Amino acid sequence: MTGKGQGFGFGLGKMKELADAFKKAQQVQEGAKRLQEELEQMEIQGEAGGGLVKVIVSGNQEPKRVEVSPDALNEGAEVLSDLITVAMKDAYNKSTATMRERMEELTSGLELPGFQ
Repeated sequence: MTGKGQGFGFGLGKMKELADAFKKAQQVQEGAKRLQEELEQMEIQGEAGGGLVKVIVSGNQEPKRVEVSPDALNEGAEVLSDLITVAMKDAYNKSTATMRERMEELTSGLELPGFQ
């Protein structure tokens, strides 16, 4: 046995690196919690038919409301259904892009060992 106090191959440099990684991970966790709260408060609007139908969702894609212009009602049920679907997809895509951007901002500059 050649155990010279190496302790599972972790030298002091590795321990500091690990401690720094934990500190950064904790900062990310706190940032993620704040981000989640921020996303819940956001209102992201998707629309269709030049604004005839609007779908509003939170930043984490929870539906908030649907606004239908009285003019949209004249289009008939089938067209109205299509407009609502298009507006929902628009809101979903915008909220997904917003979420992705915010997560990238949160994790930019992080250099966690083994996560590059």
